[in-house]
Amino acid sequence: MKNRVILILALFVCVEAASEVIRARAYIFKAAEGKVPTELIGTIDFDQSGSFLKLNGTVSGLPGGKHGFHIHEKGDTGNGCLSAGGHYNPHKLSHGAPDDSNRHIGDLGNIESPTSGDTSISVSDSLASLSGQYSIIGRSVVIHEKTDDLGRGTSDQSKTTGNAGSRLACGTIGTV
Repeated sequence: MKNRVILILALFVCVEAASEVIRARAYIFKAAEGKVPTELIGTIDFDQSGSFLKLNGTVSGLPGGKHGFHIHEKGDTGNGCLSAGGHYNPHKLSHGAPDDSNRHIGDLGNIESPTSGDTSISVSDSLASLSGQYSIIGRSVVIHEKTDDLGRGTSDQSKTTGNAGSRLACGTIGTV
């Protein structure tokens, strides 16, 4: 009987471990007003390493400067990326910086594009995850027009969107 219990527990652990996602990818498309975007401009790979999620990729065609970079609640990239909904925020917290304790799961800060050439993306986060109750699999990654003020601005939008402006590009996060 004791051996059966141990075997059942071991099988449960194996099944649970097999269901954890450790790698994902988002193909990034340029936003097209009112349409589903079709122009592929880059890819972002997601790698889960313990409690840290690492994002690495390259995107082309972004204007120079800083751009808000977020995980949005839906994987629907239609209507010029607007169908992705708002920032992924299941805990109903205020918008913030990636190192703030009070922030959306989707708040990843800013990426910086050079004035010419491709934009390299290298972000590490301890709140977003590819597994568990608040997994980001099936949601969207969105690159915004402006710099995210990280919730420190004076306008009403600062605590919800970081005043990051319109959506320049987006892609659905899927398992690899």
